This record gives sequence, C-alpha cells and structure tokens, in this order.
Amino acid sequence: MSVAAGPEPGITRPVPPDRVRSISAAFAPERWYGNRWDLHYTRAKLASDPLYPGVCEALRGSGAPVLDLGCGLGLLAHALRADGQQMAYHGIDLDAAKIQRGRRAAGRAGLHEVVLEARDLADPAFDLASLGHRGNVALLDVLQFMPATAQQRLLEKVTGLLVPGSRLVIRTGLADGSRRARITRAVDVFSRVVGWMGTAPGRYPDPDLLRASFDAAGLESRFTPLYGRTPFNNWLVVARPHGSGTTHR
Repeated sequence: MSVAAGPEPGITRPVPPDRVRSISAAFAPERWYGNRWDLHYTRAKLASDPLYPGVCEALRGSGAPVLDLGCGLGLLAHALRADGQQMAYHGIDLDAAKIQRGRRAAGRAGLHEVVLEARDLADPAFDLASLGHRGNVALLDVLQFMPATAQQRLLEKVTGLLVPGSRLVIRTGLADGSRRARITRAVDVFSRVVGWMGTAPGRYPDPDLLRASFDAAGLESRFTPLYGRTPFNNWLVVARPHGSGTTHR
C-alpha cells in the first residue's frame, strides 16, 4: 500500500517569462495577418499555469520516452526541451487541426525526436499496445473528459506501459466537492461550448479510487496541488513502480 503523508504545498510557479517568450514564438503565425490564437493561448497558458514546470519536475531524471495522450498542440514537448530533457516524445490527440498546427510549431522550434499524431483514444480499433511504447505516460487534462469506466480502462492500459524508472504523470481535477471543483467543471464546459475542447467534461476522478487503482497495480503514487495562479481544482498525480521513489499523498 502507498504511504500516507501530510499535504504538500503544491507547485505555484509558472514558466519563467523569458522561457514563455521563447516557447510561444514557435506558435506565432507565419504571416503578420495570420491567426494569433495559438500564440496568445500558449503565452497565457505558460505564464499562468504551473502545469509544465510540474510535469517537467515529475519527469526529470527519467530518460525513458514520453507518450502524451491528449497532447493538444504538443506544448509539453517544447517545455521538456526548454527544460533540457531530450527523451523521445510521442503526442496523440483527437483534434487533427491542433496536431497539424503542433507539427508546424515543433518544426519551427527545431524539436528533435518529436512525433505528433491524430488518433482517437476512444476508438475501439485503436490499441495502445500497437504503438510499442514502454516508458513515461502523460495524461494532462484528459481523465475528467471521460466517463468513470473509460477512465479505469485507460488507466489499466497505460500502467501496463510503465517500466522501471518511468512515471505516469496525470493532471486532473478531482471530485472533492470543493469550490475549486465547481469552477473547474464550469470552465471545462465553457471550453467545450466555444470549441477549444473536443468533448464536454465527464466524471472527475475520485482521489480515493485513483489511489486504490494504483495500489492494485503495484504503483506508488503522489498527489500534489497544482493550483498556481488559477482558481481551478487541478492536481498533479504521479505514479511509478514501487521502489523507484518516495510516495506522498
């Protein structure tokens, strides 16, 4: 079983301003009159959300490749390279338009060993095992857009991809009844209405059930608040094979 510990203060610092400018430049339009949505989005995301510093810290020291499920524009690949982490990166997302723009940005930034692919994780014909991936897995803002049964199936699949020294890194809202949880759901619904997210929020994970599933899979787990400057009930959840790190919850 995982070892219980006191609550951690959480990661509150977003990406430093100079790194924000460097990363977001790859998402600028090719012409001055082009659409600047991705540029403004990446700037705001990196400058206000501690997600990427948190994920980079969680993956630091693991040279295993990263499979980023629900990768969006592939922003994690940029953050990892800016952090000096050079492991191979494979991003998958349902939104083919985001993948296309993400590929263009990765090319402009000169990122090596970065693959972005448009696939539907919910497609019964799509088998994660067919990717041949063994290593780290990232699920960033993905689980809350899936029903509970689909969440469990996906977690069972991705935990089977872990190898010693690798980590499963999840960012998600949690169903804890807090005011932050209500705000998170409202914003996720709005994101679906305006078209930024491809699906509406489903069921936010229950933290106790998550811990139990990790225990059953033989994984140590750590739950860290990842609020930053946002009002959202975001948490960074890191699970790894037993014996490869200290566990907190």
